[in-house]
Amino acid sequence: MKEIESPTSIAEADQRSIAAFLEGVWSEDGLSDRTLDAYRRDLEGLARWLATRGRSLRDARREDLSAYHGAQPVAVRSLARRQSAFRRFYGHLTWHEPGFEDPTRLIERPKMPRSLPKALAEREIEALLEAPDTGTTLGLRDKAMLELMYACGLRVSELVELPLAGLNPRQGVLRVTGKGGKDRLVPVGEMALERIEAYLREARPVLARGRQPAALFLSRRGEGMTRQMFWTLVKRYAVRVGITPKRISPHVLRHSFATHLLNHGADLRALQMLLGHSALSTTQIYTLVAKEGLKRLHAQHHPRG
Repeated sequence: MKEIESPTSIAEADQRSIAAFLEGVWSEDGLSDRTLDAYRRDLEGLARWLATRGRSLRDARREDLSAYHGAQPVAVRSLARRQSAFRRFYGHLTWHEPGFEDPTRLIERPKMPRSLPKALAEREIEALLEAPDTGTTLGLRDKAMLELMYACGLRVSELVELPLAGLNPRQGVLRVTGKGGKDRLVPVGEMALERIEAYLREARPVLARGRQPAALFLSRRGEGMTRQMFWTLVKRYAVRVGITPKRISPHVLRHSFATHLLNHGADLRALQMLLGHSALSTTQIYTLVAKEGLKRLHAQHHPRG
């Protein structure tokens, strides 16, 4: 269900509180612009609703927050994100103002449904990587992007935001800026390097049109690619090689990278570093993907499966 917000304006005191919180968590944790924007929207929505009840963010009680969740129903994942924003906001106030009573302290967290990442089979990945026509400028670019994302397990945002200076072809490594502005070095395989070098030699100069853009991968207009552009081309190539759209997601190459490494005996800690996960528990979900694949294989081929 879509969240409906009241048109009520936000009090200046609440605006200042939200601005101070966002500036604080940005400087302390280096959160991305997307996360900060989501926090802002959630807090402004709460502030508007509280204003209709004659309250502000600072004097909200636990009953007010519970009533807000009931009056503004959203999907479970959106509710979890919203509660995270509220907990961070009131936790920030509690930390900086001893004695402030956190109204989120006793609110129960929603139970998130476990959804496993979707990974393609290795033969499907091979077909997807061979789909671009490398006889064209855009085909060379698309081939390099697909190869690099699968070779390094990059997030879509990391891939499209890669600067040209982040690639070190001599050492075969890529400097990636991940969530929270944290950098990590990721090795690049020989095949991906070959495709990138072909793109840099034959396609990127054409797309750059004599300019010196900072982005590694460029659009038709000579500008940096966007998440939407990359998602569109992945979907187009997937359909071309017979992969159904429902099995495709923007991160399908990243998920396949992780699953295939585990299938071939990769260490979970090493995989955590390659993916840029701050917690090992985030990486461990890929062990469940691998187990589910083994179960399906057993059921399909074992005489008593």
